[in-house]
Amino acid sequence: MASRRRFSRSSFTAFSGLALAFLSVAACGSDKADEGGKSEESTTGGSSATGGQGGAGGSGVTGGRSTTGGAPATGGQSSSGGKAQTGGQNGSGGASQSGGQSPGGGRGGSTGQAGEKSAGGVSGAGAPGGGAQNGGGGVGGSTAGASGSGGAPSTECTRALLDGLLDDYFAALAAGDPSTLPLAANLKFTENAKAAELGKTDFWMNAGETKYSQRALDTTACAAAAEAVIPEGNTDLPVALRIKVAGGQLTEIESIVVRPGDYTASFAVDSDPGAIIDIAEGIGWHDEVPEGQRATRQELSSWIDKYFRAFPSGVCNVTSACRRLENGGGNFSCGAGASCTQNVPASPIFEPRVIVVDEVRGIAAGFTIFDFQTTGHLDMHMIKMSGGQVHAVHAILRNTDGESGWD
Repeated sequence: MASRRRFSRSSFTAFSGLALAFLSVAACGSDKADEGGKSEESTTGGSSATGGQGGAGGSGVTGGRSTTGGAPATGGQSSSGGKAQTGGQNGSGGASQSGGQSPGGGRGGSTGQAGEKSAGGVSGAGAPGGGAQNGGGGVGGSTAGASGSGGAPSTECTRALLDGLLDDYFAALAAGDPSTLPLAANLKFTENAKAAELGKTDFWMNAGETKYSQRALDTTACAAAAEAVIPEGNTDLPVALRIKVAGGQLTEIESIVVRPGDYTASFAVDSDPGAIIDIAEGIGWHDEVPEGQRATRQELSSWIDKYFRAFPSGVCNVTSACRRLENGGGNFSCGAGASCTQNVPASPIFEPRVIVVDEVRGIAAGFTIFDFQTTGHLDMHMIKMSGGQVHAVHAILRNTDGESGWD
C-alpha cells in the first residue's frame, strides 16, 4: 500500500507585522524589499500554520513552518530544504485539518477553525478502580489554532496540533534528526523501556520513512498514541508511539519497536506489519464515528481498563468480525480464548498505566506490562469502537523483562 500523506495545511501571516512594515516604508521612503521577498517580522507573535510548508523564499517569524518559505527564524523546515536553527513548531495558525492525510496517517477527522475551542486542560482522575491516567495525566494546555483576535496564539490543545506533531515526529525520525521538533527542557524519551537521548538510539539512526500509522488524538490530556509500520533498513517493523504535550512542546515520548524475535511469549506469533496496513481501510481507524454511535470518553477508557484488569475475562462487546492482531500477526478472533465478566477483579491481572482516548474516531490505546505467561512484555493495545461494540483489537508488544521505563 502506498504511503498516506498530508498534502495541505492552511497558513496565515500576522497582519500586525505587515502594518508596521508599511508605516516604516512610508516614513523612510527609501527602503526596498529584498530580492528574495523576505516577510517582515511580526512583533505580536503572529501565527504560522500548524503544519504547512514553506515556499521558495522569505522568512517566517514565529516558529513552525513558514507560510512564505525560506528558513524560519525560530523553527521548522521550509520546503526549499533549509532547516531552522532551533527547531520547533508554532502552535498558532489558522484553520487546519485535524486528521487529514498524513505521512502514513490515513483518512482524517474534522476541521479545526481559527480560534476554535477544544477540551484541553487537566486530564481526568483516571480510569475506574484507580486505573491509568488518561493520556499520561497532567495539564494538557498547549498552543494550536489561531485566535479570533489579531492572530494571538491560543493555549488550547487541538487535534490539528497533535496530528501535526506526530507528522513532524515521523519526519524527523526518517531524517534521523530531532532538532526540528519542539522539545521541552524536561523531555523524557524511552525506547523499549530504556531512557535515552532522543535521536541517539539505533532505531532513530536507521529508521526510514513511515509507511503507515493509525492514531488516537486525545485533546483532553493533550496526548496522542499511534500504531505504525516503519522500516529499519530493509525490514518493516511494527511500532507503537505515545507523545505528551504541554505548551506546544513534547514533554514525553514513549516508543515500542518490535524486531524479529522480540516477542518471546510461549504463545507468540511472528510479526506481520503488512497485515496492519492491509486491513486498515476495512476497519476505518481514522473514520469519524457518527455522534449517535460514538462512545463516551469514559466508555472507551473503561473498556481498555477492564480488558487489562480482568484478562482474559474482560473482552466484552466485540463483534463477530472483530480481529485481534499481535504485532500484525495472528489475525485471531477477538473473542478467541476470552470471556466477558461483569465485574473488574479487586486484584488486577495487568495494571493499565496510561490510556489515550479519541472519542471522535472511537479509538482508545492502553499501555501496560503484559506478563501473562511471560517475563513481562511492554504492551500497547489499541481498539476501535462504535455503536457500543469493538471492531478491532491490535497489540504492539515485546519483551522488556517487566520494565516500562516509566514506573
